Amino acid sequence: MRTGHFAVLCFALSVVHRCMAQRPTLGLQDGFLNFTTPSFSVQLVKDSQTLYSLKTKTQGNSTAFDFIPADVMDQRQYDGNYHLGDVTFRARTVGSTTWISGDTAAARKNVSALPASGTILAAANLLPTLPDGSLLNITRRWVLENNSFQLLFDVTNSQKKAVEIGSLGAPLEFNNIFTGRTAAETNELCSLFDPYIGQDAGYVQVTPLLGTLPPLLVLPVGKSPLEGWRFLPEDTSQPLGYQSQTFEALYEWQFHSLAYAENEWKNVTPWNAPTSATLQPGETRTYGLRFVLADSIRGIESALQEAKRPVAVGIPGYIVPADQQGKLFLSYTSAVKSLSVSPAGALSWTSNAEAKTSDWVGYTITPQTWGRSRLTITYTDDTVQTVHYYVTKAAAQAIADLGNFLTTESWFDDPTDPFHRSPSVISYDREVNAVVKNDERAWIPGLSDEAGAGSWLAATMKQFGQPNADEVAKLERFVNETLWGSIQNFNGTVKKSVFFYQPGLVPGYTYPSTIDWTQWWSWNQAASYATDRAYDYVHVTAAYWSLYRVARNYPDIVKTHTWEWYINQAVLTVATMTDGQVGYADDGLMEETVIIYLLNDLKREGLAANATLVESRMQARQKVWAGEQFPFGSEMAWDSTGQEGVYGWATYFNDTITAINSLNSILAYQPTVPHWGYNGNARRYWDNIYGGKLQRVERQIHHYGSGLNAIPLITQFRSTPDDYYLLRVGFGGLSGPLSNIDQGGFASASFHSFEDTLKWDGYSGDYGPNFVGHSLEIGTYIVNHPDFGWQAFGGNVVATTPTVKVQTRDSLRRRVFVASLGAWLSLDAGAFEEVEYDPEGRTVTLTILPSSSGITSAAAAPNARLVVQNTADNGIGVLTPATDLSQDAGAWVVPFKNGVASIKLGL
Repeated sequence: MRTGHFAVLCFALSVVHRCMAQRPTLGLQDGFLNFTTPSFSVQLVKDSQTLYSLKTKTQGNSTAFDFIPADVMDQRQYDGNYHLGDVTFRARTVGSTTWISGDTAAARKNVSALPASGTILAAANLLPTLPDGSLLNITRRWVLENNSFQLLFDVTNSQKKAVEIGSLGAPLEFNNIFTGRTAAETNELCSLFDPYIGQDAGYVQVTPLLGTLPPLLVLPVGKSPLEGWRFLPEDTSQPLGYQSQTFEALYEWQFHSLAYAENEWKNVTPWNAPTSATLQPGETRTYGLRFVLADSIRGIESALQEAKRPVAVGIPGYIVPADQQGKLFLSYTSAVKSLSVSPAGALSWTSNAEAKTSDWVGYTITPQTWGRSRLTITYTDDTVQTVHYYVTKAAAQAIADLGNFLTTESWFDDPTDPFHRSPSVISYDREVNAVVKNDERAWIPGLSDEAGAGSWLAATMKQFGQPNADEVAKLERFVNETLWGSIQNFNGTVKKSVFFYQPGLVPGYTYPSTIDWTQWWSWNQAASYATDRAYDYVHVTAAYWSLYRVARNYPDIVKTHTWEWYINQAVLTVATMTDGQVGYADDGLMEETVIIYLLNDLKREGLAANATLVESRMQARQKVWAGEQFPFGSEMAWDSTGQEGVYGWATYFNDTITAINSLNSILAYQPTVPHWGYNGNARRYWDNIYGGKLQRVERQIHHYGSGLNAIPLITQFRSTPDDYYLLRVGFGGLSGPLSNIDQGGFASASFHSFEDTLKWDGYSGDYGPNFVGHSLEIGTYIVNHPDFGWQAFGGNVVATTPTVKVQTRDSLRRRVFVASLGAWLSLDAGAFEEVEYDPEGRTVTLTILPSSSGITSAAAAPNARLVVQNTADNGIGVLTPATDLSQDAGAWVVPFKNGVASIKLGL
């Protein structure tokens, strides 16, 4: 469940007087130092010499973009507000066990300006703004070196004994502040930033929200590794709403992190091995950052290469199922000296010769141990790079485990339940291994909204991709006894929750006294039974549509209703959602790509009246979006949920401008970096408040933004199959939901990114929408990459000559995309086992099994049902079978012979 940003703004206004009572210490009143570099116009606050403005230089008709929140700096001029140019550290004399902290922002005083000449634009000694007794003397320099704008810290041991630096960090402040801004202001003025926590190869990318402006890269100078990424605590009562829905927070680049690893982070395994540095008396070491513009988001890696930084490209990414091989390609000016992995033996590797140019060196990565691992590459110049992997079970097995867990451990069957939640797949708490029957957030145990519907949504969508007879039988009960008539009223409306807090209405029910039931989200019955939130209707639609697909293609395992009933229920839900009585129906809705699938199925089935109804309702929404500059809003001040639906319908109705606008928005907040957690991870940071067990605003890892925002990226790739950037980011997002599934089949809503936590949340929460994105678009994508040759995202390439042979190893094995042909091959029933592509003859031979090999629990298809499309405007045409086959609802019906089907397609 998500709440509107109005409450956030009201809260901010209520605390303005607190900050007004503070004394400004930044020194804005005394003016600025102004500089010009080849890329930027720079302003420093004169008194603090921290960065006030970093604007891009205007060229032609371009508008300058400021990466720093200069326009609201007057609200961030107090002690405890971090700015770019500040520094924090923990140090101790050698032999001591006590770390002594230093922080230039804690009690700010004017720094001591030093003479500037030559390459130095400004310099200052920071000792005046450090606490008394500081073990370190730090001089900060802003320099222009070889036309590169840099921030340098000269750290000196001013003691008579050796000093160990246990942590040293550079706070980063960029304009990710949405508070009080209109949608246009947010999109035009603000940016988001994400790290590659890769040691010497690490960097931070800062991407303007429009997705079309040059991104800023923050790179290390000298030996200044990005070892850790620390959340910076600030006063959350400040008027800008620090650590709120409209202002996520700021973070710190940590050069060393041992002092945190020994204390706040001692119960976790950090991203990188923590280090410290020892300075002898009088010794100085320089750490620094430099600021570089890339020409575009797609051009970030090229900019890194031009800056002579190590670049890593992982295929299919950095989440690798146990039955797939990964590929890793490295580009750097120095050769690779060695590779190692932690935990020991978690990965193995061999060199390969697949790179097509000498700029790259390739490795084949074989997963060995489930979970997180860190591959460390050391180059001959002693540069160290870390690449972060996550190994899952074999993808199809992970999905089988998920379905089993949801319909056993998460299955709630209690006919006496007064809230009519039984039978159902209900929310689950992995930390106590029990279903969640009570939570102050009514929707979580109430089977609706994202965090309540998430579990049954994942369970039903799993059947679409990998049906199981026993699971389908339970889910038919859920639909017939609980979804229809309890969650969804018989008039088609959908409740926000079936659970409520109103003891007088359920006298026999004991609400736990350990829970605070006085919060706004402990809804009474009237609030829970409200039917005014369109987001809830899409979850219901998806459940019906999924079971329609099962009933249509695996009729022997569906007993309660016909496929016609399920598809009609889906249409009823969409019609009710768009009848003018439901709020947010004109917003882009999470996972509504399922409605596009529904509409296409209505057309395939010849259900013209229902197809016309759905299409006309969707076109009316799309016409609204076509007239808006930023149509992907939501009930929040800024969001990353509307883009999926806006892109989908804009594409469907040939509104290219709106579709590309939405796509560019996604590219601004969904990065590709050599880290399993951040690669393809769309921006989400407040949802744990509403769906997590650990309630905290933080950068969430593989929350449902990953799977849902991957849909437009991968769809657009199928239209433009030479845009490999879209494939890499999109497949990274589709892979994210696999990492959420643990070894027992439980799927967490998201992973906590703060370095004192680094764990999966205990609640299943709103995982369901994430899995929807995965299940709708995951497949095996076969490409002939210009740098890396024949590669398969979601499969293993086992031969490249004379034909290309690929084992399909994605989780569903229902889809194959042959990029060279623009051929999108999908199965309504059956499972791909192998694909053979003849580039010369332009033929594709498919091996199809009744169910995924090795998954004995999966239902066997009576016949394979193959749909063939050409999704690229390449003039090639659509492949057709070489033998006579019948068609049913647009699918070629392929009979199995001795448990296997083989079909050859050609032009």
